[in-house]
Amino acid sequence: MELEELGIREECGVFGCIAAGAWPSELDVPHVITLGLVGLQHRGQESAGIVTSDGESAQSFKVHKVKWKGCLLFMLLKEGMGLVNHVFSEDSLKKLYVSNLGIGHTRYSTSGVSVLDNCQPFVVETLHGKIAVAHNGELTNAARLRRKLMRHGVGLSTSSDSELITQLLAFTPPMEHDDTPDWVARIKNLMNETPTSYSILVMHKDIIYAVRDPYGNRPLCIGRLVPVGDINGKGKNTSETEGWVVSSESCSFLSIGAEYYREVMPGEIVKISRYDVQTLDVVPRPKGDASAFCIFEYVYFARPDSIFEGQMVYSVRRRCGQQLAIEAPVEADLVSTVPESATPAALGYAQKCGLPYIEVLCKNRYVGRTFIQPNMRLRQLGVAKKFGVLSDNFKGKRVVLIDDSIVRGNTISPIIKLLRESGAKEVHIRVASPPIKFPCYMGINIPTKEELIANKPEFHDLANYIGADSVVYLSVEGLVSSVQESIRTKHDSGNNIKTNKFRAGKVGHCIACLVGEYPVELEW
Repeated sequence: MELEELGIREECGVFGCIAAGAWPSELDVPHVITLGLVGLQHRGQESAGIVTSDGESAQSFKVHKVKWKGCLLFMLLKEGMGLVNHVFSEDSLKKLYVSNLGIGHTRYSTSGVSVLDNCQPFVVETLHGKIAVAHNGELTNAARLRRKLMRHGVGLSTSSDSELITQLLAFTPPMEHDDTPDWVARIKNLMNETPTSYSILVMHKDIIYAVRDPYGNRPLCIGRLVPVGDINGKGKNTSETEGWVVSSESCSFLSIGAEYYREVMPGEIVKISRYDVQTLDVVPRPKGDASAFCIFEYVYFARPDSIFEGQMVYSVRRRCGQQLAIEAPVEADLVSTVPESATPAALGYAQKCGLPYIEVLCKNRYVGRTFIQPNMRLRQLGVAKKFGVLSDNFKGKRVVLIDDSIVRGNTISPIIKLLRESGAKEVHIRVASPPIKFPCYMGINIPTKEELIANKPEFHDLANYIGADSVVYLSVEGLVSSVQESIRTKHDSGNNIKTNKFRAGKVGHCIACLVGEYPVELEW
């Protein structure tokens, strides 16, 4: 919960869709992308954008269209500030005209300020026509790349490092002939320039390229659009493919009539066309390096129904709670949670301890999620109005309250005070993640090292500082084992051929914010 209140959040989400079969398609691509972005709204609420295309050279055009000779027609670039359903009204979606493919983006800024110019997807002209690019992540060597581009005479119009990616893709690599675009070479050139952190969608003509950095720091997965009657496994192997979608998370697939297909593997370059999904290449990590998927996607950022590395986020959070019960049991009467991201961990803790899970707080769902706003004052306004107290459930009882984080320590204190004033005999805090001690430089907004409670003298007597009877965090080892338990089991069984086929090297996770060891050298 404190992650939510303090503004620690994922930078953004990307979503793409391409219709299968004959074009023009009857598939409503703009609406599919919009619903996909709604499903990713928890990853960013500052701005959203969609670029769609017919995928072919247009023979006629209207006033709101622009035609580039010998290339595709981009129907419209629609971007705006705010929530997806505010930016894309029914009327604005109609203006996207007949589209066969498109990509979208929903954003919160970590690099780049919150202005419309930084909205994605970015569109640029290349030697081989227009491309549109959507990016999730943050480049660890953005400053050097910015200087390099400007030394080559490339002007930059935004403060977003996503524009750097777009401009690097516009560069012509040495092995490319002028008359034949080599997008694999261009993408590999980008990947050689910057090791992490990015998951990228690139749209050019009738193709969407899905790319994940070699460390796999940010998520990206592929879904298959099927007839509505075939959702949930009916005719899974024989049903018609109506299209393909690619997304930061799989959580929105069901709502758009898609079934989970597979992840984009670390370093993989995937070509998605109207015909199929094809791996073009896999760029390896330096020898010996493990992958570095952000472990906080499991802890907090992702929706619980999303699937990463062959496992559901909800299941991992529940295992974290079970591990926390092993590491930090306490004499108590009931287990509860600060709604809602810590609920699976609380259920796991209660199950392992043999204690009842009982709600002690109810969330006012109409206040809105305050964490996504970049202004601290706007975040703080929502905190006091966020919860009601279910005092009949815990009067005179010892409560174990499970939270997903304690970052600064000033958000949980009012809740503990509220529970005590409402009749709780004892309040024991258990945190389903380790203490955050270091900032993130790969797409997550984390307070400065000095602001983190784990680096302050108060941390040594944290229970007294926040007014709890006891406080215990999950260990780093406990978190890692909870996340990797199912991955190791599937890897050992050899049953996940589809996902292991392209997975090169050791499987690992980025825990830099916990231990201060970053997967790559940081450049500033």
